[in-house]
Amino acid sequence: MNLNQITLPVNDMQAAVDFYLKLGMTQIVDTPHYARFSCPEGDSTFSLSLQAEPVQSSAVIYFESEQLDQQVSELTKRGIAFDQIPQDMPYLWREAVLHDPSGNKIKLFYAGENRHNPPWRVTNRR
Repeated sequence: MNLNQITLPVNDMQAAVDFYLKLGMTQIVDTPHYARFSCPEGDSTFSLSLQAEPVQSSAVIYFESEQLDQQVSELTKRGIAFDQIPQDMPYLWREAVLHDPSGNKIKLFYAGENRHNPPWRVTNRR
């Protein structure tokens, strides 16, 4: 299996689309109630779905960047506000935290080899 996409709920489609375009995503589907994006690297996609009720998502979406600090600096210059600037975490990832206009939590991170092979990795348990 391969993960196809993640769909995030949003309350204001235009504000959300503008936000993700500012992050550097490429929009590939555009409707009043649904938008889909491809990431600048790799073949991952994600989408936005308009909903009337307030967003109450506890999910966190992660976007990896080898140039994390430089990317955060560039995004800050474009007006993106961060809740946490890049920090080294105890689980060996470097992360910055922000929220989209609907309150969905996003982490921009770099994990390198530790993404798939942390020191505490378990053996295959199929």
